Amino acid sequence: MNASLAVGTALPTHPPIGDPASGGPTTGSHDTVETRARARWEAPASAGVLLLTGVLYVWNLAASGWANAFYSAAVQAGTQNWVAFFYGSSDAGNSITVDKPPASLWAMELSARIFGLNSWSILVPEALMGVATAAILLFTVRRRFGAAAALVTTAAFALTPVAALMFRFNNPDALLLLLLTASVALTVRAIDKEQLRWLLLAGVAVGFGFLTKQLQAFLVLPALAGLYFAFARTTIPKRIGHLFAALGAVVVSAGWWVAIVELVPASARPFIGGSQSNNFLELTFGYNGLGRITGQETGSVTGGGRAGGGGGAWGVTGLLRMFQSDVGGQISWLIPAALILATAALVLIGRAPRRDPRRILIVAFAGWLLVSMIAFSFMAGIFHPYYTVALAAPVAGLVGTGGAVLFGHRDRLWVRIVLAATAVATAVWAWVLLDRSATWLPWLKIVVLVALLAGAVLVLLPPRSRIVTASAVSTLLVGALLGPAAYTLQTIGTAHSGSIVSAGPAVAGAGFGGFRGGFPGGAPGAAGGFPGAAQGGAGGFPGPGGGFGGRGNGGTGAQGGTGTQGGTGTQNGTRPNRFGGRGGAGGLLNASTVSAQLKALLQANASHYTWVAASIGSQTAAGYQLGTGGAVMPIGGFNGSDPSPTLAQFQADVAAGRIHYFIGGGRIGRANGGSDVSSQITQWVTAHFTARTVDGVTLYDLTAQN
Repeated sequence: MNASLAVGTALPTHPPIGDPASGGPTTGSHDTVETRARARWEAPASAGVLLLTGVLYVWNLAASGWANAFYSAAVQAGTQNWVAFFYGSSDAGNSITVDKPPASLWAMELSARIFGLNSWSILVPEALMGVATAAILLFTVRRRFGAAAALVTTAAFALTPVAALMFRFNNPDALLLLLLTASVALTVRAIDKEQLRWLLLAGVAVGFGFLTKQLQAFLVLPALAGLYFAFARTTIPKRIGHLFAALGAVVVSAGWWVAIVELVPASARPFIGGSQSNNFLELTFGYNGLGRITGQETGSVTGGGRAGGGGGAWGVTGLLRMFQSDVGGQISWLIPAALILATAALVLIGRAPRRDPRRILIVAFAGWLLVSMIAFSFMAGIFHPYYTVALAAPVAGLVGTGGAVLFGHRDRLWVRIVLAATAVATAVWAWVLLDRSATWLPWLKIVVLVALLAGAVLVLLPPRSRIVTASAVSTLLVGALLGPAAYTLQTIGTAHSGSIVSAGPAVAGAGFGGFRGGFPGGAPGAAGGFPGAAQGGAGGFPGPGGGFGGRGNGGTGAQGGTGTQGGTGTQNGTRPNRFGGRGGAGGLLNASTVSAQLKALLQANASHYTWVAASIGSQTAAGYQLGTGGAVMPIGGFNGSDPSPTLAQFQADVAAGRIHYFIGGGRIGRANGGSDVSSQITQWVTAHFTARTVDGVTLYDLTAQN
């Protein structure tokens, strides 16, 4: 936010580019701050902010253990089997893949192969991706706006709460943001250098982004294409040709893996998790594609919200979604400031040449931010607050660059008024966000408010005194970054695990999606409701260990018992889990835990079997797999609703002696039109094999048929 106004301290020696009044250059995209002499402090300061970012993201890293066990189990599989590595299988037996392409797994799997499988080897690559993203922002902004602007941009990025969360977690979002940030920087470089190769490299970055999280990577494409078309120094036909060449780079860099998956016979590779037809293209355009926009993801846990403001399982959609209770504290601290500063900066640059380097970079960040934010705001399907990490880089970029331009023109009264108004707006919004966690550091919102109001007063003064300028800059920096910094420090001091995580302290009114108290079950008697365990667990959307969400009313599932209240649960015994408890047998969002007796039983003669066990749902299977070191087949994939394996395939595997145990419980039933194979398999197992209970877990020895 106005913290970025600190860049004004560098502007006397680095005047605004392309501003005739400043004496800066007015032509040529190569005339950037990079071509000017740098002060001695710039290099150590740049190295220092990146080092501090690294320390911030690595500190207390192992506290989260396996983090998202769904992906950690896939990493384990990839360290045991190269086929699992290539396809991104959930298990070393290659029964099914995770429901994303495998690019993010490859980095973690290589680390685990080198350093051994543990929490650090899995999570350190994610932290390093955060440092790399920060470095790209730093050097990209520094070339056009100077070191001070770059330092503020990097600090704003590093202290974004959701960035601190996801660069310390093993979801695909960390690699995706790194690749998208690189694609923006490379496109800007292509315009600067007038060389096609940089644009092609940007296409490659987006292509590997697709291999990380599929169509979400393409949200940056409208901004990149529009940017190059508007600002490249060549004829319009050549620009169009270059863009098609870059599109070809996207297709090739993403398509090679897709082509292999589609061309290899289904019998020779694992099932594509998240699909209903064992087809990666279906996964791309359905469950992980257009279904996220419409809410019609076959096999998903539930239908989505209603676009245009309606509520649903994933929250209310609309323009204000990024500011709601579930999402606001993750990303929105500096969004108002970023939008105000960017708009005012573009007005100030208005008379500069079309290819002014400042304008190009600000437009790049603004286009990226707006397209992504609109898509997130109106997607009616599965939406988790941590998706907003994709906004962290463009928000920080606009704060640093927009603030630099305005602070460089603070001799104008209207600019000072805009800066003061931005400070006030940021103060008010920070108060709202901090007040949502009223019992957590209640004094903090007062400090933030006072600092930003004081900064607003100081910035209104004419820039005639260095003391006043320094005071304004430091006050605005403290006020703007103190709130998100406090959230970030709380995040790195807290263990996070499971499939749905969030940064910062508990927030009043926040819950899973649009449900304030929990995630209710299906309608009584409805097929495909959200049932309890096979033996009739209690809770709204329960596994045997607790409810899904904080004390919400339960429904009656097709296979489960009736429940009235879900459990509250904790994450790793430390952090309140807004999204449900975790029990010995696991559930949809949290991995199972394995007792010593059960571990010894599952490990007995493990080398004789392809899978030491099979269970319903990937999270349940992941806990047993990580706890025993042996492959565990996740029947039905993540939601228990993929047709993998079919009943006939499962029966064949049992007959061939490839599966030792079946673990009862977990999610059973058809989810949102998905397969009911998990129910079929469970019914067949319970009818033909004898149950035994070990430490509260129901097992069926599949080598001893009745």
